Amino acid sequence: MAEIKADIALDHRLTIAEVTDISAQKPDPKIRVASLDIYRGLTVALMILVDDAGGEWPKIGHAPWNGCNLADFVMPFFLFIVGMAIPLAFKRITSRHHAVKRVIVRTLKLLFWGIMLQGGFSHAPDKLTYGVDMKKIRWCGILQRIAFAYLVVALMEIFTKKKQTRELPPGWLSIYKLYSSQWLMGACILVIYLAVIYGTYVPHWQFTVNDRDSADYGKVFTVECAVRGKLNPPCNAVGFIDREILGINHMYQHPAWKRSEACTENSPYEGPFRTSAPSWCKAPFEPEGILSSISAVLSTIIGVHFGHVLVYMRGHAARLKHWIVMGFALLISGLVLHFTHAIPLNKQLYTFSYVCVTSGAAALVFSSIYALVDIWGWKCVFQPLAWIGMNAMLVYVMAAEGIFAGFINGWYYNDPHNTLIYWIQKHIFIGVWHSQRVGILLYVIFAEILFWGMVAGIFHRLGIYWKL
Repeated sequence: MAEIKADIALDHRLTIAEVTDISAQKPDPKIRVASLDIYRGLTVALMILVDDAGGEWPKIGHAPWNGCNLADFVMPFFLFIVGMAIPLAFKRITSRHHAVKRVIVRTLKLLFWGIMLQGGFSHAPDKLTYGVDMKKIRWCGILQRIAFAYLVVALMEIFTKKKQTRELPPGWLSIYKLYSSQWLMGACILVIYLAVIYGTYVPHWQFTVNDRDSADYGKVFTVECAVRGKLNPPCNAVGFIDREILGINHMYQHPAWKRSEACTENSPYEGPFRTSAPSWCKAPFEPEGILSSISAVLSTIIGVHFGHVLVYMRGHAARLKHWIVMGFALLISGLVLHFTHAIPLNKQLYTFSYVCVTSGAAALVFSSIYALVDIWGWKCVFQPLAWIGMNAMLVYVMAAEGIFAGFINGWYYNDPHNTLIYWIQKHIFIGVWHSQRVGILLYVIFAEILFWGMVAGIFHRLGIYWKL
């Protein structure tokens, strides 16, 4: 995605020293940093897993509201690696004008693909139709959020970058002082987000049910709010701003809150609404909306800092120490905010505690991969993920967005549900294990993630990459 796939030509480099003392190892710019590709590939694989197996395993799907399940780590992990790749991509800026043009072009490409894939035009993989009513097109989505974060942070990197010496000044805080303006920008974003989310007055609002399969299709409901500073599903400032600016018909029609206990007795699974379910259960909500996307920029800024560590710090031990300490600090801070009920973990609102917990987790996961792969040389264990990471845009579009599965499902025999994919699921996985849940999970792991790892490996051998 923007840097879900960083340019192959950038060749992120590092050394794998032969000594056993990590503190004595010095990175060599002639060897590629494999952990970046593997981490990127792991994130794409997680997205495929939670999207395609989350229906059968709701505990790995998105939390209905407050909380943080496995799926809720995917977006921040993407934004983190986008940010981490930026200092490497703009390590040497020969022309600021050319760099800005490159950023804008890549942003426009991401926006185009985001609207094409998640705006409603593509109905893959289950429906063999295409097209969207422009009165109901969804303007926001995963790639759109990544495009926005990439644009803001890449421009920030270009315009705040100075001619630096190759060696950092001594001191623990020197890496922070080097780019203090970026941290100031992050602080401003946080203050604006908190001021808006807690200070905005949310009035009563109405919506019309547009789901043709619903018994309430065409009915108009009123949601009573008239409050300020609430973080509950119906009356938060995030939803209010999206309804006012985007328009309620252009928001996501199947929010995760429909699986909440307030809405369905089958929670955390999907199911029919309770007879006593509040009206907002039937309403749309945009999980990649405007205000939450502003907060999401913080995840990318943190990723940029980790990229700066990779560029400026020369020893493996120094890098790992910095990453791990900061990762634990972020993780603990976020958990404290959540469990003291100061700021809840919430992916839909992209709260500050959520930024801290997911960024801390991203830091620790990346540090682990870095140690295993780039220091200890265990790259072969993670090779399929490395291949996916090198061709992340291809795998995201074809697998995570279901374009390839939709193409295969277009060739059916007698009935649209009698396709090769359905046959493999039923007879090779579900039938063998006599379990829908286990069968679907194994299908996703082996027939999707591992399959696309092998396909990406073939493309890597042929030198074929989908770049933005």
